[in-house]
Amino acid sequence: MASVKMILDLDTGVDDALALAWAVCDPRTDLIGVIASYGNTLVETAAQNTLDLLHLLGADNVPVFLGESHSSTTQSFDVMPISKAIHGDNGVGNIDITRSPRQVETTSGIDFLIKMAHQYQDELVYVPTGPLTNLSKALTIDPEIAHLIGNTTLMGGALTVPGNVTPFTEANIHQDPEAADHVFREQERLTMVGLDVTLRTLLTKKHTQKWRDLGTKAGIIYADLMDYYIEAYDQLGIDHRGAALHDPLAVAVAIDPSYVLAIPLNMRVTYDQESGDYGRTIGDRERLLEDTTTQVAVGVKTERFVRDFMDFMIAVLND
Repeated sequence: MASVKMILDLDTGVDDALALAWAVCDPRTDLIGVIASYGNTLVETAAQNTLDLLHLLGADNVPVFLGESHSSTTQSFDVMPISKAIHGDNGVGNIDITRSPRQVETTSGIDFLIKMAHQYQDELVYVPTGPLTNLSKALTIDPEIAHLIGNTTLMGGALTVPGNVTPFTEANIHQDPEAADHVFREQERLTMVGLDVTLRTLLTKKHTQKWRDLGTKAGIIYADLMDYYIEAYDQLGIDHRGAALHDPLAVAVAIDPSYVLAIPLNMRVTYDQESGDYGRTIGDRERLLEDTTTQVAVGVKTERFVRDFMDFMIAVLND
């Protein structure tokens, strides 16, 4: 029986697709909805990708909602060329996936998150794996949700390793540092799963061959999807050993925090564009003496996580 109600917030590219599969498969979770965000692709594309992947995974019962289409400080959003190179022009490795019969919900993702926070409170686990614009806007509309949501586990940031956009800035945080700072300062029971740990969780084509060998439609598509990602990592010089399981690790930690070693630290995000100190996740000096409800993952049980990830993936792709 599911122990938590989960909402994913995805800018659905390749590793988001993997996170979605874990959330669908894990019996400890009841995935009650997905909010689409901009980032790896446009918000509308992310929403459709999510619907199509849910259909592929036999989870048409999960509703998908539109979140914000751009950052809190801009009026529009264009997908970065590097994002297209890593995730494909369509966000899912340029693979054609059968279109879902289900449509995006008419309720906004922001309203959905606020409503579910009040309805489920401590039972609710919220996992954003893209920019934090949606949560920041929800907090602005209803600050009470900062105390209501049982746990927020985000994929983003870098504390002990360099960023992947600038020497200090990770991609999700870089999309909207102002919103991220708002979230880090206000949201309680927050866990940051950043590059410090995700870069230690690599998948290779030896792993994806096991999905392909299942002979199922889902297994072949997910193998093609992840192989595209692995090849992009290699060709772009990101990592020649494999591709990181960024977003699935956030889902795993949201369900079972023991996958990582985390330290308590009140955090902030810098957004001084004049100095260039923009988008760095760092301890908040002004709150060092205050009670801490934020955890930052700095170590990961890599072997255990990758093994469990593969077990869940083979289970969901073999149906």
